[in-house]
Amino acid sequence: MTRTYGKELQKLISREDDSRLGVELARVCVNANLPAIHVAGIFGVSRMTIHSWFRGGMIRMSYRPTIDRFMDQVEDDMGKERLPAESVAEAKSYLDRIRSTVNSGK
Repeated sequence: MTRTYGKELQKLISREDDSRLGVELARVCVNANLPAIHVAGIFGVSRMTIHSWFRGGMIRMSYRPTIDRFMDQVEDDMGKERLPAESVAEAKSYLDRIRSTVNSGK
């Protein structure tokens, strides 16, 4: 199993009225059981940047299309029951598989 996200983040993402992009990204990652450190690799940012985004921190406009594609892909795969990841290795493997699709915009 992957490391669980903290209670503070769990509480933040449970608020359905919070529609900030980073908080939505956090919801998707938590529901799919994708660790922040490996999600950071998709976007080429640090783990700390991902944690800042998850808590509603500023996201540069240049990242938004990639984040949208990422969330669409993960939500689609959750609907197809390919996720949530059962282990860190499975999460990393999944993220490695979708990296080129998400980053290329296809």
